Amino acid sequence: MTRPVRLGMLTPSSNTALEPITNAMLAGSTDISVHFSRFKVTEIALSETALRQFDDSEILRAAELLAHAKVDIIAWNGTSASWLGFERDERLCERITEATGIRACTTVLAYRDLFRRLGITRIGLVTPYRREVQDKIIANWGSEGLQCVAERHLSLQDNFSFAEVPEAEVAGLIEDVVREGCDAVAVVCTNMRGAGVAHRLEQQLGVPVFDSIAVTLWACLIAAGIDPRRIQGWGSLFTRPGLAGPASPLVDRPRDAQRHQSS
Repeated sequence: MTRPVRLGMLTPSSNTALEPITNAMLAGSTDISVHFSRFKVTEIALSETALRQFDDSEILRAAELLAHAKVDIIAWNGTSASWLGFERDERLCERITEATGIRACTTVLAYRDLFRRLGITRIGLVTPYRREVQDKIIANWGSEGLQCVAERHLSLQDNFSFAEVPEAEVAGLIEDVVREGCDAVAVVCTNMRGAGVAHRLEQQLGVPVFDSIAVTLWACLIAAGIDPRRIQGWGSLFTRPGLAGPASPLVDRPRDAQRHQSS
């Protein structure tokens, strides 16, 4: 009997959105299972205490626990590199694979890959974060050629509170940035409820809406060699032409990293 493909995801400890939403997107996919490992994240800010939460050593310990489940891919399902710098996630992927022998990807690197594939550079940015965090995201994404031409943020800091924002309010923020003019919307936070409104808003507004939880799952499916078009009703991310091909080099398996793939 062929075992399911196992997706491993690293999850902020106070996140209550990404696990149920990811499982909802995978409903009916009996050949895929998803497994989560947590590490401590309770606030998003630029203070030394808040930034220390994303020290690689804590994330690597959580990744090593996922390796015990013999997952096929390990994803950092979080957006911290948006304000810390894309190079942080590039190095994290390398360190996860060095430590576990398992391919790695992240939400932020998946966004970059996604927008490069589509040739989209004018982005509407929606987050729950504080102004200073939002400004860092805009600067870091700009350095990668991703121009945030419209933005909305909620000035929240407590990570748990992000998932308490009603889906309808998230939809309103998306509508606001589309009205200001952008080629795509990025809901940047894996504890925010944007995935469930993406399909409806795309139909109404004519602009693609890419939610962080959905983008992470898309990257995992690509890295695992699974056609994302099996995910229906969650937006054009999973069905758009050009987005079902091979993963970017950052999530390709190193040739000598095979030891955790046996059943």
